[in-house]
Amino acid sequence: MSKPTEKNLVQKTPGVCGGNARIRDTRIPVWTLVSFRKQGAANEELLRNHPRLNQLDLEAAWSYYAQYPEEIDQVIADEDD
Repeated sequence: MSKPTEKNLVQKTPGVCGGNARIRDTRIPVWTLVSFRKQGAANEELLRNHPRLNQLDLEAAWSYYAQYPEEIDQVIADEDD
């Protein structure tokens, strides 16, 4: 079995999580994880609070955010309004 890649760990599906980027086969949006991280949550805390996630999922979320910061920051801003 091949190692999962960011491409299949982060998904965008119309009608699921508002079409926002989310972690594979979950309803956990990348923006939520990034928002918690910006508030000081450590990876260990995120994994404890989201038991369906693993370290590779978080790495994919951080990588996605590094590639698309404007997209994620805009969703966070919209959610804060």
